[in-house]
Amino acid sequence: MRKTLICFALLLCCCMAMAQGYYTKYYNDKALIAEAKAWMASGEWRNGFTAASPHESVNAVDFYLQYKKNPEQWVALFKWLASTDLLSIPKGKHPIEGTKLVASVEDSSNAPLEKRQSESHFHNIDFQYVVKGTERFGIIDHYTSKPNCKYRPDVIHYDYEVEKTRFYDSTTDQFFIFFPGDWHIAKVATDKEDQNIRVIVIKVAWVD
Repeated sequence: MRKTLICFALLLCCCMAMAQGYYTKYYNDKALIAEAKAWMASGEWRNGFTAASPHESVNAVDFYLQYKKNPEQWVALFKWLASTDLLSIPKGKHPIEGTKLVASVEDSSNAPLEKRQSESHFHNIDFQYVVKGTERFGIIDHYTSKPNCKYRPDVIHYDYEVEKTRFYDSTTDQFFIFFPGDWHIAKVATDKEDQNIRVIVIKVAWVD
């Protein structure tokens, strides 16, 4: 009887988890989660960059662990953001001195959701900071999504349920970071009349 009740409880927990969705990598270590959130809130990572903070969707533990594993690239990234006029710098690709990082400055526009692809990466992290206009991002649910192509060279796309997707509109005082566990959609049309944006995209190497 007890074994049956335990199995039922586990099944119920599983059903509840699936109902809530799976949008980013989960961590069970409460101490690590608290440490990561405190670190992110402290701004220790800023290196002079004060114009924006992490969006609420940013996985604090992933950010914390990746920063600690390879601080040089993150220090350079935020130093570059702090020392660059992001509104006047020419569009295009800009190497970040002393690293293999390249900042892509994109003057682009949003498009209807049906014209945008979902994606995720395995070897790279997507750092995205919208410095002009409003970009809508979507983060899709893992449970109800499935790949619709082969993984190459570092991207894969998904079929997903729109109803289970979480959408966020950017503001210039927040940046987004999409880790491998964050299956996302970028440049989705917003409710605003102007769909033109300028976004800074930097690919950061994922360290196992």
